[in-house]
Amino acid sequence: MSNGRLYDGFLPGRHPFDAYGNGGFRFADMSHRGSVLALPSGIRAWSVNSVAELTDEALDPIFAEADSIDLLLLGTGADIAAIPGVFRTRFRDAGIGLDVMQTGAAARTYNILLAENRKVAAALIAVP
Repeated sequence: MSNGRLYDGFLPGRHPFDAYGNGGFRFADMSHRGSVLALPSGIRAWSVNSVAELTDEALDPIFAEADSIDLLLLGTGADIAAIPGVFRTRFRDAGIGLDVMQTGAAARTYNILLAENRKVAAALIAVP
């Protein structure tokens, strides 16, 4: 698929990231412009473009799969950004570890942990 969008906003299965930058990501022989969630069920488009746009609703898809996630890698874009304490508490209460880092580092770490078959997920804010 080369139109730059996920089919219906969702691609089933676990896929490593081949590239990131220029406002999007490459994976599974396709590309997507915009942010993504890489969850155990698959990769989906994510409407969050900055940490300031994080809401409970934006995080709901992650918590819907909490039983299958031990660690969430949150890529905050080109720079590391602070995550509000209320969200950190929500992750802790759900039993999901949270590691916040630049998007590039998060995508690379996700690939490594995915290759090790770990229960990892990633929420990646696109880097321009």
